[in-house]
Amino acid sequence: MSRYAFILAGGLGSRLCLLSERRAKPAVPFGGKYRIIDFTLSNCVNSGIFDIGVLTQYRPLSLNQHIGLGRPWDLDRNRGGVQLLQPSLGSIQSDWYQGTADAIYQNLIHLQRRRVEQVLVLSGDHVYKMDYNLLYAFHKASHAAVTVAVTEVPAESVSSFGILEADRAGRVTGFQEKPAQSDSRLASMGVYLFDRDSLVRWLAEDAELLDSEHDFGKDILPRLVARGEHVYAHRFKHYWQDVGTLDSYYQTNLDFLAPRPPLDLADPDWVIHTQTADRPPVYFERGGTAVSSFVANGCRIAGRVEHSMLFPGVTVEAGAVVRDSIVMQDVVVGRGAALDHAILDKDVRVGDGAVLGHGDSGTPNRACPGHLSSGLLVVGKGAMLPKDIRVGRNARVGAFVTERDFTGDVPAGGVVDGPQSMH
Repeated sequence: MSRYAFILAGGLGSRLCLLSERRAKPAVPFGGKYRIIDFTLSNCVNSGIFDIGVLTQYRPLSLNQHIGLGRPWDLDRNRGGVQLLQPSLGSIQSDWYQGTADAIYQNLIHLQRRRVEQVLVLSGDHVYKMDYNLLYAFHKASHAAVTVAVTEVPAESVSSFGILEADRAGRVTGFQEKPAQSDSRLASMGVYLFDRDSLVRWLAEDAELLDSEHDFGKDILPRLVARGEHVYAHRFKHYWQDVGTLDSYYQTNLDFLAPRPPLDLADPDWVIHTQTADRPPVYFERGGTAVSSFVANGCRIAGRVEHSMLFPGVTVEAGAVVRDSIVMQDVVVGRGAALDHAILDKDVRVGDGAVLGHGDSGTPNRACPGHLSSGLLVVGKGAMLPKDIRVGRNARVGAFVTERDFTGDVPAGGVVDGPQSMH
């Protein structure tokens, strides 16, 4: 029997601040060469699932360009393969997706063309390796109508997730979306396996409800549990990380720099596939060094890189220091410049002698309240920073700003936005 998966990849990732203002969250670069969605796509093909619909909505261009025909994942197939599914604005039957459940409901036509007994629904913005065959086996053995993959989270984190209560057999007895507190620590991973006929029926019911937000976590799953449907929880005991906030994104990236990273990206039996551009090998000039860092192809290092992640094509000029930072494609760090706890998007130019990440971290950023307050600073795509500029912690430098947009040093929590800013 063939298998089919929907990947939800259209949400607005506002908690990632600048990184997701111009791209869908699953398209945000991650891990030195990947995009976040690469993990979910690779889990599918490594589990033998080669028929996938990717539901896009918010700023889909970079995601569409990255996935393309799906060749890096062996998804460029005449039968099956990958389809990018966007809402058809202006049609009678379709409109912007109102929630995760509505996104699937608007695309049920794709199930009508396929002979599948179950439907796998996945999130495209989590970092993990999972063999979905184990989920299918549990679902079948439990005679479940829907199985939810769950993982244990710390007690202080339950308010960020959908929290399930389950008996010893795995049957779900309670479901709360982002409760203030809970005795249970079983969090939904955003991985659902539905019986096809049940899913179609439940989505049709939900579409008729005026008081529903048409979301799996907020509406459908709590309703199913409350009325005693066969909802089961499958416990996943390995690494899983939601990288939906700046702090979690930053920390998860740097976790991969540990001697024993949380996931083995070199595992030949579970390759994380991605779209890879042809680049020359890394070049270290005399005096150039890198310690405990990822340095991708095409980088040119004349300065010092410490505990940082450099994406393809980054240049670190002589005397420059990059420390505890994430530096995306084709950034140039000028002579004598210094980065500390910084995230730089693509094509940024850091002027000679500039210092990014100085001073205290006690002043949060007013443009990204609650999301830029731990000492990081973020620089948007294509920004041009003048030489000798000093930028404090928790600062936000917008995409495509030029040297003329700076009126002086940027204090902790400061904001620099240019005419092309989206803020």
